[in-house]
Amino acid sequence: MLGSSIFAEVAQWKQEAQQQGRDVIDLSIGSPDLPPSQSIRQTLSEAVLRDTAYAYPGSKGSGNFLQTASQWLQFRFGVQVDPETELLSLMGSQDGLGHLALALCDPGDIALVPDPGYPVYAAGLALAGVEPYYMPLRPENDFLPDFAAIPAEVWSKAKFMLLNYPSNPVSAVADLAFFTRAAAVAKQHGVLIVHDLAYSEMAFDGYRPPSILEVEGAKDIAVEFHSLSKSFNMAGCRIGFLAGNEQAVGALRELKANIDYGVFLPVQEAGITALHQDMAGNHAAVGLLYERRRDAFLNALREQGWDVANPKATMFVWAPLPAMKWSLSDPWNSRRISREMLNRCGVAVIPGDAFGAEGEGYVRIALVEDESRLIEAAQRIGRFIRGE
Repeated sequence: MLGSSIFAEVAQWKQEAQQQGRDVIDLSIGSPDLPPSQSIRQTLSEAVLRDTAYAYPGSKGSGNFLQTASQWLQFRFGVQVDPETELLSLMGSQDGLGHLALALCDPGDIALVPDPGYPVYAAGLALAGVEPYYMPLRPENDFLPDFAAIPAEVWSKAKFMLLNYPSNPVSAVADLAFFTRAAAVAKQHGVLIVHDLAYSEMAFDGYRPPSILEVEGAKDIAVEFHSLSKSFNMAGCRIGFLAGNEQAVGALRELKANIDYGVFLPVQEAGITALHQDMAGNHAAVGLLYERRRDAFLNALREQGWDVANPKATMFVWAPLPAMKWSLSDPWNSRRISREMLNRCGVAVIPGDAFGAEGEGYVRIALVEDESRLIEAAQRIGRFIRGE
């Protein structure tokens, strides 16, 4: 039912390259390479020393964390949500994305998902016995789905539609007008919108990603996942939350109450510190860091002859395959280039086809090294492209 994870597969490739003595620059998994702020770590370290920290935390989330998440949504997006009924803490947004279909759907239902899309979208449907209908994301449409191209019979059977902007892997963005159109279409067809907003704080060139919950009446037809993993360098802490439609939030809360006991309380306290720090203006903007990395890497890559457009958000570059100056017996494709790039020059990326059929012809590159290391990666890739 579930195929092997591409991240596990690439990890095996990396291990093989390292065993051959290759210095690997790992730009595959989008795991932040920097730690959380000192104050976040201080909160966590103090909390874990309390004798009372080790009871079951409760699957819903602590009242303090939910209240703070509600305040942050108001601060960041001007959105009001009830922390008691319209919010749920999660062990990272992937936890919720992997379980939501189990909470909302019956086997045989349809869900609309993007292609390319993050692998957990399809995995969550497979676990629930839900049939995916893939919405192709293509450059000629700015990597936005074409709602008009979805057949009426699909709309009639669909339970929810998953959107993700800023997007992983394609690094596309959407404005509030797009979400307004999406909300209108969803309301017309009685379909819930599930928006994955994990990269809300990783935007560049003055762009500020909106929340779908900013659309008037959106809570009637939408929920939204938020994550502290990338915005606050807390990926290993596993902390995020779901906000929006009371019935959908409640359904996932009920499922979670049956399968786990919630997020470790010290991690929730660290999350509270992170959100308060952001609201107080004391959080170093993570978007500025990745904007500098984006510019350094792509400028260096262009010097090597691989011209890739600047993404406006996320920690990823979605790069069309380069024009290779040498050939193999088999034709180049995204997986072959990714494997050969790692074997020959020690740079690890993710092949685009791992994210869906529409990802063939691309690779995803994560900006998870410092600028000097990214420039070195670009130079290595240039030599690889030239066959040196």
